[in-house]
Amino acid sequence: MWIADMDFQTAPFVIQALKKRVEHGIFGYTKVPESYYDAVVNWFKNRHGWSNLQKEWILYTSGVVPALSVVINAFTQPGDQVIVQTPVYNCFFSSIRNNGCEIVENKLIYKDQTYQMDYDDLERKAADPKAKLLLLCNPHNPAGRVWTRQELQRLGDICIRHNVLVVSDEIHCEFVFPGHQYVPFASISDELQHHSITCNAPSKAFNTAGLQIANIISDNPEYRQKIDRAININEVCDVNPFGVVALQAAYTDEGEEWLRQLNDYLLGNYNYLKKYFEKEIPQFPITKLEGTYLAWVDCSVLKTTSDEIAEHLKDHFQVQVNEGSMYGDDRFIRINLACPRQRLEEGLKRIVKGLHNLL
Repeated sequence: MWIADMDFQTAPFVIQALKKRVEHGIFGYTKVPESYYDAVVNWFKNRHGWSNLQKEWILYTSGVVPALSVVINAFTQPGDQVIVQTPVYNCFFSSIRNNGCEIVENKLIYKDQTYQMDYDDLERKAADPKAKLLLLCNPHNPAGRVWTRQELQRLGDICIRHNVLVVSDEIHCEFVFPGHQYVPFASISDELQHHSITCNAPSKAFNTAGLQIANIISDNPEYRQKIDRAININEVCDVNPFGVVALQAAYTDEGEEWLRQLNDYLLGNYNYLKKYFEKEIPQFPITKLEGTYLAWVDCSVLKTTSDEIAEHLKDHFQVQVNEGSMYGDDRFIRINLACPRQRLEEGLKRIVKGLHNLL
């Protein structure tokens, strides 16, 4: 219940498209067709309201993590600062370090089992002349927040004021629960669009991470030229032909209906987990989940490290979770909910037994 992919098969129509591609029988280098770009544009226009998105803005690569690394490489020099809002996806840290940059934490504020941005702290951090980029997680992993338009606008205003480029990781954009709405950062205004770069992929939503396809989106031709150069320098310019096919199959009306059913099931899993913890082990509050399929559990009552908690659960109860230290907050563990209910029930029994044992 740790790594962030799902224990569900991908959608049947994606599987059928891949079977057809297999029958072609040749799996060499692939040319990405115009229909690929059309699929991305139409999906984000129609489903997410990114009304002026253009296919010329899209650069493909092999994954969102390579995309983030490429963008950092293109827009920083060793020693520059990159701002992250912790706790946050662990690969943000490695991508920054691998490019010789300094990690600057704009810590999120944890209160009433949810998170808010600390804008005053962000203003101070962004004002440093060494700060060049902010990596935004929208929706946020592991905090489970689906940022509102107003929150994103305020963040963008601060970054524009201090000439800090926003790089928005939007890979979890399809996992949003009722009462919340994913807003593509670049869709809010022309100004924010000009001052940002978006990274997205269908890999989380349709459980196709192994097919290795993602997109980097920018309306600025000079930015795209820098990014394209970095893509080629880092040798992440060739993509999997199956990834190209899968994206086009996924980004359709059938894909929308499949995601609707998936989100309903995931919400049921989250509600099950929340009620189970409240009944069996209320000392461990569950962070309010607005999006993603990743539950964030407050284990501060134990007064021990998240690494020790995760090791204890794995070694003695045969269930694996993520330690919060990976993301920058040692008080928590992360649980992947994207699995059949029966497996969830068994996993939670083991986790609760393990936490009781530690208590």
